[in-house]
Formats: sequence, C-alpha cells, structure tokens
Amino acid sequence: MQATQLLQCLPIKKIIGTLPENIKDIAIDSRSVQPKSIFVCIKGYTVDGHDYAQKAVDNGAIIVVTERQLDLEDHIAQVIVKDTNRALGLLAAKFFDYPSKDITMFGVTGTNGKTSVATMIENILLGLGVRSAMKGTIGFNLNGILYASGNTTSDALSTQQMIFRARAEGCRGMVMEVSSHGLVLGRVAGVDFDVAIFTNLTHDHLDFHGTMENYGNAKGLLFSQLGQDLEKDKHAVLNADDPWSEKYAGLTPFPIWTYGLKNEDAMFRGINCQYHDHMTYFDMVTPDGTFPVQLHLLGEFNVYNALAATAALYCKGYPIKDIIEQLEAMGPVKGRMQQVSTKDLPINIFVDYAHTPDAIEKAITAAMPYKKNKMIFLIGTGGNRDKSKRPDMAKEASRADYVILTTDDPRYEEYESIMNDLEKGMQHDRYKCIGDRAEAVRYAVEIAEPGDMIIFAGKGHEDYQIIGNTKYPHSDGDIALEAAKRKFDMTNK
Repeated sequence: MQATQLLQCLPIKKIIGTLPENIKDIAIDSRSVQPKSIFVCIKGYTVDGHDYAQKAVDNGAIIVVTERQLDLEDHIAQVIVKDTNRALGLLAAKFFDYPSKDITMFGVTGTNGKTSVATMIENILLGLGVRSAMKGTIGFNLNGILYASGNTTSDALSTQQMIFRARAEGCRGMVMEVSSHGLVLGRVAGVDFDVAIFTNLTHDHLDFHGTMENYGNAKGLLFSQLGQDLEKDKHAVLNADDPWSEKYAGLTPFPIWTYGLKNEDAMFRGINCQYHDHMTYFDMVTPDGTFPVQLHLLGEFNVYNALAATAALYCKGYPIKDIIEQLEAMGPVKGRMQQVSTKDLPINIFVDYAHTPDAIEKAITAAMPYKKNKMIFLIGTGGNRDKSKRPDMAKEASRADYVILTTDDPRYEEYESIMNDLEKGMQHDRYKCIGDRAEAVRYAVEIAEPGDMIIFAGKGHEDYQIIGNTKYPHSDGDIALEAAKRKFDMTNK
C-alpha cells in the first residue's frame, strides 16, 4: 500500500523524514518485522515498544510510528502521534481494507458469560451452514478450527488480521468477545459491529478501571460505537434483568432487543425452568410465541446465555425454531461448568472459569442439583490484579462444604498475599490454604470421598499458569483426573 495513502487515516500527526513510497506490512513486535514494514511502538504492561524501535529498523522497518522522536537513522521516517494504541487501530483497519464491513459482526461484552454466548452464536451459525469465526478467551475459531491467540480482545492489529482472514476464508459471520480493557485501549477500533450484546456487569477489573462506574461506562462503549448511521441494520441485545442495560439502551439509536428471566417485559424470556442431571429444561417466550427448550448445559446462567444468543441471531433474521434446534444439539462450552470426570469415577469433577464473586455464586448454584454428598470448591485469583474482589470471592465460595484457597496466575505476587486476601472473606473454618495450584488440585482429590463433587474454579479451559512473566503448563482437569484415577486405582482401566 502507498505510505501516504495509509497515513491519511491519521489526521493529527507529525512526520519527521521522508516517507517511502510503499509499505508491505504492519508490525508491533520487532521480531515479526518484515522488510518494508511500518512498526508501531506500543506501550504494554511490561514492555514498551519504543525500546525496540531500533531492532525493528534492523529487521526491515522503514516507518516507525511513535509517541516521541526517537534516535534513529535519518532515512527512517518517524510518524509522531499522541496515542500509538489509537493510531494502530486506524492504521490496521485501513491497511486490511476494513474487513468487518463485509461480515456480520457480533460483539459480546459483560463480566460473565461472554465466552458461552459467543460460542453459542458461532455454533448455531455453523450448524445452520453459515461459515463463521469466533475470537475470544479460548482463542480464534475459524470455520470450526481453533487457533491459539492472546488476550480476550486481541490488540488492534491482530484483531484486523483475524477479521481479514475470516473474510478471506469466506466467513459470513464472526463473533467477538469484547472486554472492557479492549474497548478502553482501542483494540476494536475500526471494527464495524452489527450486533452488540450485553450479558451482565458485576465486580471485576477494578485494578484497571478504579470504580464500578468507570467499568460500566467502559462496557457501554460497545453500544455507543455502533454509530449513528440508521441506514445500517444494527441492533443492541441487552439483559433486562441487569440495571446497566437501561443506560446502554440510551447510548445507541438502533433497535433494542431484551432478554431475561425476571423482567416480564423482556422480549426473550425463560420461564418454567427445571434443572436436572446433565439437562436444563425451560420454555422460551419470544416475539414469535413460546417454545420448549432442552439444553445439555447446566444452570440458570446458561438459560441467560441461550436467551442472549437467540435474541442476537433472531434480530438478524434467523428463525426461532432453527436457532433452538441448534441450541439443543450443543454440548458444554469448554471450561464452563464442564464435567471432566469419567463415569467410572465415584466422584464428580468440574472445571469452570468463574473468577468473580458473581460467577462463583452462579457456578455453585448451577451445581447444587447434582450434589449428592460434599461439595469441594477450589478458588484462586490472579496476582498483581484486582485485590478488592478477593474477600467477596471467598465469601461466595463459602457456600460449599469445603473450600480450598489457592492461586490462579500468581505472576509476581507472593502466594501468602493472595491467600490472605481471600481468607478474609471465608464464612466458616472448613477450608485450607495451599499456594501451589497443582498441589491444591491434588489435595482436593485426596480429601474427596465417593459421592463428592469437586469444582475447580478460575482457570476453566486454560492449560497454563503464569508465574512471574512465564507461562507454565497447567491443566486443572488433567491434574485432577490423574490424581483421581490413582486414588481410586483406575490407572489401568
């Protein structure tokens, strides 16, 4: 692409040096720079891209986008902007020719349920024969093939690359989990969403946002960014049982579709809910009538998720009966109240991604119908992150018969610091603190008796643990199954 043409998307900038005629790529990692690239210096939590500008030049970068003038060779053009994160979003969208405009884009935001709702939408689309993609916590799923990726909402460059790839693969729909961090940091800049979906808002990420008001306002950006062009077929899907929905409804001029269980005015409503072993039954009230639904998913929160997914697809013209048929064919979402134990084991083992007080409460509530003996609940929380939610997490976990307090991704924080914060919220003395998560998982299995249920919360689908700045292999489910088979002498069965 012509350099001058690309840089037209940055209206406020200062150019030092002479721009080259063309550039062939954009990069934010100096190690991935190709010849004739533009390198954007991004400040991260632990690394500042400005420190790697020279390395990027050595690898072939010919333009550097920066927030300050750098000491580089005279033949390297420097484009100085106020915010390189924002600039990256504009540059990446233009470079890849705004790929989201050619795909129906679903954006899902909220504290809990993003992955489940996004997965449901994508699975329904695929089941209906619609080539689709999904980007979220579990990775990048393209036409049913899962690829590893970074944050829940990737950086703006990776986001545009994935949408571009989805378009090239013939996808007609794409679902994205949209985090509050991603919205505030401009990671979805240039993404033209068609349907914005809100799940709920509960205590989380206050280390980043400071207050619940700031956190809620950040989520609202998804709805305000739908724009004002009423010639476009755009929609907002809101949880009628969450008070934040009223505010979000006022942020967009597009049609509002509501769902819920408690608010009788919800357009999509779940009634007559029944929760049984491995199945959830309810009647779905819709604009087209009331339909019985049978889910192979556990808990009230999955009724909410199913309603949200249904509303999101219905507003884009998909028939209710087709949507429900695909919902009923779905299995558990990976790492979301997912049973990992085998039928031969005398204990039930579940893994879940719950890492907020609200999610822990919902996980325990969902599991109660299956409780035959004791419920053992393991929780941990990430180091160097929101500390204010820790006591509330343990308070909710106290509803279990026995609780194990451990770590999630400790990063640079001491085990004792994390567990001391959690311990402040415990409501009974039937608990144990074990900092090493793998050891804590094994201990949970060790104390379990036939008929017991163990829920490992916080990691869900993740197969790693972050200690310091390094990812180490770790899977709650694999560790627990190995320990359980050894405990119950099933290693050769």
